[in-house]
Amino acid sequence: MKEEQYLKLFSGIAFVILFLFALYLNKKEHKAKENSKFDLTKFIARVGIFGAISTILYTIPFLKFAIPGFPSFLEIHFDEIPAFIAGFAYGPLTGFFVILLKTLIKLPISNTVLVGELSDLVFSTAFILPATLIYKKNRKIKGALIGLGVGFVCQVIVATVLNVYLSIPFYVEFYGVPLDRLLSAYKDNPIGDIKWAYALVAVVPFNLIKNSIVVVITILIYKPLRKLIEKVRQNRL
Repeated sequence: MKEEQYLKLFSGIAFVILFLFALYLNKKEHKAKENSKFDLTKFIARVGIFGAISTILYTIPFLKFAIPGFPSFLEIHFDEIPAFIAGFAYGPLTGFFVILLKTLIKLPISNTVLVGELSDLVFSTAFILPATLIYKKNRKIKGALIGLGVGFVCQVIVATVLNVYLSIPFYVEFYGVPLDRLLSAYKDNPIGDIKWAYALVAVVPFNLIKNSIVVVITILIYKPLRKLIEKVRQNRL
């Protein structure tokens, strides 16, 4: 598969997600008309504020770091935390657009041929969407914890599968580097398939660590903001 095809595929995934959320917004807007009118200005402002914070956490080098023992290109960054807070406060769509905004801002300065950023968009969506949707149905600490747990698992699964079937093949094709050389550290493994060896030995444990950090920080931030979030939900603030 040519690199252009991979880029189209990644872009297609991102735009399909965006289209589905547009449909979701239209449906929710229609249902909400009986009680309130969708305020586009407030929506844009909320996305802009949280998106700016998310972008800073995503792009500033000293605000992200690698973990010893893992490939250096796997970095811990905290851009999903503002998206979680926005999603809990204002709904899943706001959380998604926060992630989308920081991705679009980062694309022009991408050093991964756009693939890293588009992959992060999909990974973060798989994390944030289930969590905020579940919390929307159960707006208590229990709902937040269940949502974060479900999003945690979904993100790990999506990250693993996408790396094996899209990200790794793309970099092999685009840079013309043999798979054994690109993932030489995982060549000798009992699993047999070097891509799955990399995914299970590096991608899965890395995301388990990263997601755990994000979940803990989100909970610590969410708890003192819970009353404020409830006031926002009830349109009192």
